[in-house]
Amino acid sequence: MRRIGKNRFGAVLVTVLLCSCSGRTASEPFVQSVSLTKPVALSGETTRFYSGVVKAAHEVNLGFKTAGQIARICVSEGDYVQQGQLLAELDDADYRLAVEALQIQYDQLKDEVERMKQLFDRKSVSVNDFEKASAGLRQLGVQLQVSRNKLDYTKLYAPTDGYIQQVNYSPAEMVDAGTPLFNLLDVSHMEVVADIPAGEYSRHDLFTRFYCKVAGIEDEFTMKLSNCSPKADGNQLYQLCLIFMGKPDRRLTAGMNAEVGIVAADGERGAGFAVPLCAVFRDNDGDEPCVWVFGADSTVSKRPVVLRGTDAEGRAVIVEGLTGNEQVVRAGVHVLQDGEQVRVIERAAKTNIGGLL
Repeated sequence: MRRIGKNRFGAVLVTVLLCSCSGRTASEPFVQSVSLTKPVALSGETTRFYSGVVKAAHEVNLGFKTAGQIARICVSEGDYVQQGQLLAELDDADYRLAVEALQIQYDQLKDEVERMKQLFDRKSVSVNDFEKASAGLRQLGVQLQVSRNKLDYTKLYAPTDGYIQQVNYSPAEMVDAGTPLFNLLDVSHMEVVADIPAGEYSRHDLFTRFYCKVAGIEDEFTMKLSNCSPKADGNQLYQLCLIFMGKPDRRLTAGMNAEVGIVAADGERGAGFAVPLCAVFRDNDGDEPCVWVFGADSTVSKRPVVLRGTDAEGRAVIVEGLTGNEQVVRAGVHVLQDGEQVRVIERAAKTNIGGLL
C-alpha cells in the first residue's frame, strides 16, 4: 500500500510539471498560435528592376581656335573642372601687337573721317569721297575685331563641367587651330543605360516614372526618360536611356553600376491588396481561395477571396474579398477551423535573430 501511494504521487507530480512547462493548466483547452499580417493596398502600378551603368552624356575634344605656342597648361589629367574655368593659354605677344597696330590705324582713320564729315556737311567734299572714307573705317573696325577675337582665343576655357581625361600636349609645344589639347568627360548631363527584355519594352507606353540607386550611394535618384531604342540587340534586349533630373550629383562617375526601377501603370489588373502567398489557402469544400480573418474576439473566420496572380514581389494579389482594414493569418492557415479562438504570436524584431531575446 505504501508503494502504490508513492506511484500515484509520482504521476501527479509529472502531470503538474508537464502543465507548467506547457504554460497552461491541464484543464485549459489547446489554443492554436498564429502570426498575422495586414493587407497592403496596391496603387495599380508595378515596379520592376534592371541593372544599368552610369555614363557621361558625351566626351568633348577641346582645342584652341587659333594657332600658337602653348604658354601654360592649368589643369592635369583627372581634374574636375567647372564651366568657364581657364584650362590653358597660348603665347599672345604677337596677337597683342597686331591688335595694337590696328587700333592705331583705326583711331587715325576715325579722326580723318570725322574731319571729312565736317567738310561734307559744308559741301566741301563729294559724297563719293565721304562714303569711301566711311567704308574704309568700317572695314578697319572689322579687322580690329577679328584681331581682338584671336587674342581672346589664346585662352582656352572649359565649356561645361567635367573631368579632364587626357592632356595631349605640354607647354612650349606648337599647336594648330582646332588641334585637340584636352579630352573632357562632360558630366553636366549624366545618364544611366539599362537593357530591358522584350516583354518590358512591349509595355513602354505604360511607363509612369523612373528612379535608380547607384552602388556606393544611399540616395535614390529620380530619373527622366531620354530614349528607348526601338531595335533589339542580339540578345533580344532593348536599350533604355535615362537622365538625372537637375544637376548630377558630384559623387556620380561614369562606369558606376546602378539598379534602375521602372514604374508602370498596371494595364492588365485593377488595384487590390497584396498579402503573403502563404496566407492564401484552398477551401476543403471546393477549390475556392480563402484567407483567415482575425476578429476582435481573437477568433478567425474564413473569407473567400478573388485572386489575380502575383505582384513583382511574389505576393498574392487579391482584388475582391478584402477591404484593407483586416488582419489576416499568415502562418498556420492549414490547421485552423472557422470560429476557432487563436493566440497571436508577435513577430520578432529584426535584431532578435531566432527569437532568442
